[in-house]
Amino acid sequence: MPKPVYVTTPIYYVNDRPHIGHCYTTCVADCLSRAHKAIGGASFLLTGTDEHADKVVTSAKDHHVTPQAWADRNAAEFKAAFDFMGCAYDDFIRTTEDRHKTKVLEYIRTLQKNDDVYLGEYAGWWDPSQEEYLTETAAKEAGGVSPVTGKPLVRRTERNYFFRLSKYQAALEQHIAKHPDFIQPEARRNEVMGRLRDGLQDIPISRPITDDPATQWGIRMPDDPAHRIYVWIDALFNYLTVVDTPERKDLWPAHTHFIAKDILWFHAVIWPCLLTALGRELPGHIYSHAYWVRDGRKMSKSLGNFVTIEVLRAYAAKFGRDALRWYLLTQGPLGATDADFSHAKFVETYNADLANGIGNCASRVSNMIEKYFDGKAPGHGGTTRFEPPFVSPTDTVFDWKTDTAGYVREAIARMRANDIAGALQQGTALITRVDGFINATQPFKLAKKLDEDPGNRAKLGAILWCCAEAVRVASLLLAPAMPEKMASLWKAWNCAPAAGVTLDEAARFGGACALGEGAGIAKGEALFMRADAAEAPPA
Repeated sequence: MPKPVYVTTPIYYVNDRPHIGHCYTTCVADCLSRAHKAIGGASFLLTGTDEHADKVVTSAKDHHVTPQAWADRNAAEFKAAFDFMGCAYDDFIRTTEDRHKTKVLEYIRTLQKNDDVYLGEYAGWWDPSQEEYLTETAAKEAGGVSPVTGKPLVRRTERNYFFRLSKYQAALEQHIAKHPDFIQPEARRNEVMGRLRDGLQDIPISRPITDDPATQWGIRMPDDPAHRIYVWIDALFNYLTVVDTPERKDLWPAHTHFIAKDILWFHAVIWPCLLTALGRELPGHIYSHAYWVRDGRKMSKSLGNFVTIEVLRAYAAKFGRDALRWYLLTQGPLGATDADFSHAKFVETYNADLANGIGNCASRVSNMIEKYFDGKAPGHGGTTRFEPPFVSPTDTVFDWKTDTAGYVREAIARMRANDIAGALQQGTALITRVDGFINATQPFKLAKKLDEDPGNRAKLGAILWCCAEAVRVASLLLAPAMPEKMASLWKAWNCAPAAGVTLDEAARFGGACALGEGAGIAKGEALFMRADAAEAPPA
């Protein structure tokens, strides 16, 4: 059994309800996890909730419940949201769980034992909205307000426990130099390297406990009940606490931590330094994506333009959940620039990639097989290469074994490099290739000449079998994004890949998993109906 590829999302604050940002990151991680499961046979996806923030206490008070009850309520909302998005996570960690808290204390004790934690005094600019300190430089650049919410920063002086972050700067810089793709995309790597030039300072990892109930919520420092572990340090350890068990220890290190750009510093600098101090291997990649905007405008509560879970549900009800996943995964902000959630763009993508793409192509092929071969996969007689004069124009050659192998190889390489949209585009490109093949060979015209030449039926069978087989291969490349729709195609065409078969084997054109002669190819319902761009958005 191969070692599972371990993929994570950030753990999400439970002081608010899930929205497009949470669903997007989790969908991206789910797609990568599904792809690696297909490629290598095993993967492990972790998500969860960060529950020890001060705002959990204040929000709970506003709603007249305990902090734990508030965390329970919102953790359930996140689980429901990710289930709705079709995200097949393997574990859902909550930082209020004993399995997490016990391990966090163990790690802090190790840091203390190694003299990587000490008691000192800290003065700095505190961002209450994000529950983090900003450096003097960052506070000045932000104009004394939170760079995320615009709310005023607060000058604080506290006695805290510190982590010797500065001690590990050289090791971190060496690791980044040796592994250029450790921080992705490249723009985020450059951002981190630029900030590292200012030098790392030791950071506080605890907060003093006062009479304020918000300060009493969290994990207490070992042997010092007057301090609690800073929520961000507590949260970062989740990636390790879940797999630091006898049964799961081989999952570490993680392949990729997917995060949004606002928490890059914690994950790309503080987390690897903590791991180095603990003597643990570093994750393969820290992937920090950009934000969604809506109709060209930044989303904010004041504008009332957030893409809420209700909006996502409305789009899924209208176009299908897999269509929603497809749009997020292929048009989302996985690069360095923000992406626009626009209804016009959604419909354009839906029609181009889905209704006119895999949907129309699968329908064309199954309809012709139904019409000319009674809904049964024809034989191909070993013919998988087509060249002039069999095809038109005269300079076109279709070598399906070679062509499909190239798309599969490129899709696997791109998934391994975390280029998810690029990998999925190999599936749509293959569908476009099938459409081109149909136009070049014109099987519908050949079908009218079956009586003219006894060999025409064999030619028609070879053409349509190759079309169907190529669609089958394409469906395997599209499945990590659209698991439900591709499963329905496999059911209709009797070609679901067997459990445990790797993508390379399953997608081999004409291989052991190929469409068998005589197998039923049902027309079924259209995978995606064309959308009317003139219709109003569903939400």
